[in-house]
Amino acid sequence: MVHMNQGQGETSYARNSSIQNSQQNRMKPLIEAAIVDLCGSRSTLFPEKMLIADLGCSSGPNVLALVSTAIKAIINHCLQFQQSRPEVCVLLNDLPDNDFNTVVKSLVTLRQSNNKPVVVTGIAPGSFYERLFTSDSLHLVCSSNSLHWLSMAPEDLTMNQIPAYDMDEHARCERLPIVREAYAQQFRKDFMLFLELRAKELVPGGRMVVSLVGRPSNVKASKFFHLWETLVQILSVMALEGVIDKAKFDSFYVPVYGPSGEELREVIQDEGSFSIRDMRVYDATTDMDSMLFTPSSFVNHLRAIFEPIIVEHFGEVMDEFVRTAERRWSLEGSMQDERARNPRAMLVVSLAKA
Repeated sequence: MVHMNQGQGETSYARNSSIQNSQQNRMKPLIEAAIVDLCGSRSTLFPEKMLIADLGCSSGPNVLALVSTAIKAIINHCLQFQQSRPEVCVLLNDLPDNDFNTVVKSLVTLRQSNNKPVVVTGIAPGSFYERLFTSDSLHLVCSSNSLHWLSMAPEDLTMNQIPAYDMDEHARCERLPIVREAYAQQFRKDFMLFLELRAKELVPGGRMVVSLVGRPSNVKASKFFHLWETLVQILSVMALEGVIDKAKFDSFYVPVYGPSGEELREVIQDEGSFSIRDMRVYDATTDMDSMLFTPSSFVNHLRAIFEPIIVEHFGEVMDEFVRTAERRWSLEGSMQDERARNPRAMLVVSLAKA
């Protein structure tokens, strides 16, 4: 079960999610535009109540960012056009192992600070690769930094025991097209299912604004596709040094895939339930705090996201993971080299139910 590091400690997701906050800010204008479409004069019937869902909400200070943007946009729109404010229901979703204790406290604060309009809140635990809500009930779905996580590692690799990242560079290069295609097909299958499920749950004309980490279009897929390249390179050094078992390393599959904008657009068009209202592609590194590019801060960032699945697979190896990572980045300029070797794109797309 995938989840970020819980709690409020030094390596928690709550303390290491400033990048994700910057990326959520990129979504604000698209969410505001979606609310205008839902509440605006073009709507045949102004909704008396609106249901907003954030899928993959995680925990920490960013947990209410997207739904708060939507609520503020509703209030501003109603003030501008002197419309009565709809009642709002906010539902937050993530996998069951998410740190929902802190999420609940945030929801209480949200409800108490928004007496007008009435804001009702709730939690919907479960995978967003399954049905979560009743048919034709949602008005707006948001999701930030979650949909690059797959439902599972590609079966073509796990069933045939093909390593996702071979320690031997020659073997890795030879297998890269096979591995890349397996991940691409798993992403296509999962994202099409996600769209199909949300189409059933959204009202006619309902809106969806999502973001995910991908790769720049000018970076060839044959040369780059792992969003977790840095992570697995550290683990490969640990395997070479005998800290972790090589067989365990070969069977380690991170269920993450970063598509290009073209791949994302193709999947949306082929599935057919949504029209694309807006799509934007940003250089993800521009949202990174310069403080992140110190060895200690970057390793905390990695731990916040990946520590639970590393520990589940390899056991308690995080102290050695930190030592290996900091040794790797101890040379002057190596953090900048890491950034240049692993380009990222943030894909943001606004969809309307067809």
